[in-house]
Amino acid sequence: MPRRRRRGKGPSKQYFTKEHEQAIIDYVATQSLRERTYLYENWIGPAFSEMVDKICYTYNFTTLSNVDELRDECKIWLTTILDKYDASRGKKAFSYFSVITKNWFIHKVKKQQKQRIRETDIETVSMQAQLEHMSTVNKYMPERMEREFWNLLWKEMESWDVETMRGNERKVYEAIKILLSNPDDIEIFNKKAIYLYLREITGLNTKQVVNNLNKMRKRYRTFKVKWNEGEL
Repeated sequence: MPRRRRRGKGPSKQYFTKEHEQAIIDYVATQSLRERTYLYENWIGPAFSEMVDKICYTYNFTTLSNVDELRDECKIWLTTILDKYDASRGKKAFSYFSVITKNWFIHKVKKQQKQRIRETDIETVSMQAQLEHMSTVNKYMPERMEREFWNLLWKEMESWDVETMRGNERKVYEAIKILLSNPDDIEIFNKKAIYLYLREITGLNTKQVVNNLNKMRKRYRTFKVKWNEGEL
């Protein structure tokens, strides 16, 4: 039976207390769906909700065009990484999830800014096209090359013989394809975060992910050399 925590006698302005911290630790420690549901609905969920809202206002993320949708999306996303928290590393849950939330919104800001710039650039190109048929210097070439690189890398991976791959190697291969299908969504995350995503998708531990990832790195290096030398 899930433990019921006692609330303080008087009203408190704190929304993320030691008891909320303990609730997250208990959530990670148990596999009981009943207890996890109780902990999330009564402690973790409300704290996450207020934390996301406060971070939005504190860092002025409210200027995002669809901030209400993004807030809800972020709260849902936090539940998917909840059991990744490791109290033994010495970092408080509030600090851990606050930084993750802030970086998540920073990524959304960058993505919207990039989209606005892209839309502005398209309008500019349209106007310039009426004045000149072709320009010697194409400032959009880097973006086009990047898009071509991803397309060719995707085709390269599609050509790999999946049938010869072992079980874990195939799991990592499919997980990488999932991440590469939306490269813009992962550009802000660091190497550790990528490993967490691969572990989450594959169900493998870090050592298994790394071992099978190294096999694909060799193929990627060959592809990169061909790309750099213009063979693709």
